[in-house]
Amino acid sequence: MGVTGRIHSIETFGAVDGPGIRFVVFFQGCPLRCLYCHNPDSWDASGGREATAEELVEQIKRYRNFIKNGGVTLSGGEPLLQSEFALELLRLCKQNGFHTAVDTSGCIPLSKCKAAVDEVDMLLLDIKAIDSALSKRITGAGTENAVKLLEYCESVGKPVWIRHVLLPGYTLDNEQARRMGEFLKDFRCVEKIELLPFHKIGEYKWENHEIPYTLAEVQPPQPEQVEEYRQILMSYGLKA
Repeated sequence: MGVTGRIHSIETFGAVDGPGIRFVVFFQGCPLRCLYCHNPDSWDASGGREATAEELVEQIKRYRNFIKNGGVTLSGGEPLLQSEFALELLRLCKQNGFHTAVDTSGCIPLSKCKAAVDEVDMLLLDIKAIDSALSKRITGAGTENAVKLLEYCESVGKPVWIRHVLLPGYTLDNEQARRMGEFLKDFRCVEKIELLPFHKIGEYKWENHEIPYTLAEVQPPQPEQVEEYRQILMSYGLKA
């Protein structure tokens, strides 16, 4: 029997999870508790369903014609929490000619996930906040591991797309934008920055799981606010 892991769900036609059309495998389990998480049902590492890397790849292969100009993305939850399973799935995907990406918060220490990071073609790195104390308020964890992961990607030339949620009252702030731009401007591995406006699509899941939701009164940002943040990043020579 091959390496097994726990899966939350799959998406066979993902258009926002890396370059091209992607087959997205959402892993079960996450150590963070992001205030705006739209999949709190993915937190419990014992939830979801068990699967082997081999059976997942057999399923992915059926969609080869649809994702031939895209690839496979491991998301979550936090895929690098199951680093051995992620590594095996990435290896099998690459053996079958699929481009691979991992969407990660970077919260898992590099010492525990380096093999999977080395195997994947690119990372989608979710930087929750440029300030570590603010990151702890939003997610329960600081930014130290994410920064070390980004620095490692820079050292080995691993392509990275940065993802950043714009949360009014927390990260949607021009000073935060300038700090983000100043921090990222010298990283050659960062190909682009995806700004993700806060939304309330997953709020009902918090209610269904009887988890207190603290952002009920927070409204999604206005388009002009997002554009202002984007322009600040672009002023640092970043693609956003």
